[in-house]
Amino acid sequence: MNRRRFLLFPLVLGALAVPAQAGVIPIQRLSAYLNSLTTVKSKFTQINPDGTISTGTLYIRRPGRMRFEYDPPEKALVMAGGGTVAIFDFKSNEPPQQFPLKKTPLSVILAKKIDLGRANMITAHFGDDTTTTVTAQDPEHPDIGHIDLVFTANPTELRQWVITDESSSQTTVILGETKTGMKLKEDLFSIQSELQKLAPDR
Repeated sequence: MNRRRFLLFPLVLGALAVPAQAGVIPIQRLSAYLNSLTTVKSKFTQINPDGTISTGTLYIRRPGRMRFEYDPPEKALVMAGGGTVAIFDFKSNEPPQQFPLKKTPLSVILAKKIDLGRANMITAHFGDDTTTTVTAQDPEHPDIGHIDLVFTANPTELRQWVITDESSSQTTVILGETKTGMKLKEDLFSIQSELQKLAPDR
């Protein structure tokens, strides 16, 4: 499994002094929208760099928790919880790869307070009356690549993102209908619980 493919989700975000066009959603409003998301559930479609398509269900419980369940035939699960990101490849006999959440792009969207107004992170902010796109990179690690986040207005919603990695490969994630505000069980985000499920088979 290409771990980069599963970790390339929204990067650290912020803002340069990029002039907004008419109809473009202001950075402050985008920050407020993201901070309003406590729990999220959405179907997603992922277009991989090789052109293949994966689908699944995304769960978010801010702060600090996220789960990507991939539909068959993909046998994979990506979880963030307890300060760690784990990538489960159920086709492998190897244990899941684990990384500190703070060292992955997921850390920003899962932060307790999201502030897109921090300096030197957004490289573009543009759109029209239909969509607003924010292009961002981690200024401390620009070699990682960048992300294009696409929002719609009325109401403001994150609908899509496109990741360009250090080798110029692109991964697109398109969100389906997004539901928010529901109760999500802690077990959904417990890496230890998933490890215990695998224990008899390892």
